[in-house]
Amino acid sequence: MNKAILKDYLDSLESKGVPGCDCVIFHKHKPVFRHTTGFADAGKTKHLTSENLFWLFSATKLITCTAIMQLVEKGKVSLDAPVADYLPEYKHLNVKCGSEVVPAKNTLTIRHLLSMQSGLNYNLQASSILKVLEDTEYEATTRQVIRALANEPLEFEPGTHFLYSLSHDVLGAVIEEVSGQKFGEYLEEHILKPLGMKNTGFELTPDRKANMSEQFEYDMDTMTSKPISLANCYKLSSKYESGGAGLLSTADDYILFLDAMCNDGVSADGYRVLTRESIDMMRKDQMNDISKKDFDEFGRIGYSYGLGVRTLVEKERSGVKSPLGEFGWDGAAGAYALIDVKNRLAIFYVQHVRGCGYAYSDIHPKIRDLSYEMLDL
Repeated sequence: MNKAILKDYLDSLESKGVPGCDCVIFHKHKPVFRHTTGFADAGKTKHLTSENLFWLFSATKLITCTAIMQLVEKGKVSLDAPVADYLPEYKHLNVKCGSEVVPAKNTLTIRHLLSMQSGLNYNLQASSILKVLEDTEYEATTRQVIRALANEPLEFEPGTHFLYSLSHDVLGAVIEEVSGQKFGEYLEEHILKPLGMKNTGFELTPDRKANMSEQFEYDMDTMTSKPISLANCYKLSSKYESGGAGLLSTADDYILFLDAMCNDGVSADGYRVLTRESIDMMRKDQMNDISKKDFDEFGRIGYSYGLGVRTLVEKERSGVKSPLGEFGWDGAAGAYALIDVKNRLAIFYVQHVRGCGYAYSDIHPKIRDLSYEMLDL
């Protein structure tokens, strides 16, 4: 195994404006590669280490959707049930129709939320959200924010298009209603603690903040980065737990989740997160022809979208080295997760650079392909 081909590439990213990054690969429950490079601060006084934490942003979605699928397995949630069965305020929704707003004809379902075909958008400044935040002095709970969101009109009839949105935040509220627990408590009990993910959660505690990598903003024109606040704009209030972008974690933690998922849902020490059947449901293409065109605008060549994950549906057009059905997702600061159940392979790459389009167009595909080359898979 020639680890240098991937190590050298990761080392080269500092010259492309990525101050530091961490990459870990597990194969059949065993760590086969780990490389941490660069710095955790703009002043280059602190080398990035395995102790550093990062905001996961949308890599949170993989864990949220896994939690929903756990509840589906237990018969507590149905994929094709109306969301209103769990969140009554979503029973009478409105939808934009040209310059008008009219009652929605289609019923919004859990499957629509998972597959981003709900009609919701990602407007964090929606008037209903701002009002509930102001009314609660920015202490609104997850349930309160999602209840307010139901007042906003949908962009289209549920099930007709794909639009990246707050859908998975709504799933967090569904989990709270069904489980009777706070969203974070449910994740801690059923995913994080059993997998040994000790440094993953919604709260930026003083101890976690001390180990957080500095966050940066990318300039695509100059391919350089500058430091920005550690704040997570998706943490709408002190009590809000975002199912779409709220978790922070370390590479050592997150790979434990991916490792279980690529091994038929079972961790190295025997904890079952999901059944293989549920995992196969997650990675099954959910896009209709119109939705697939919408998803293609993301530029994930060869991929479509399943239940909260990108899923590889064609190899010829893209030259992808991973097998069909490889799945995962990424995050706004450049995190990248890959799950390959055929080869029992998990890859996690993390950086802390916002607005870095280069990560999605170049870094992630390169890491994927170099990993398969390195491992001769």
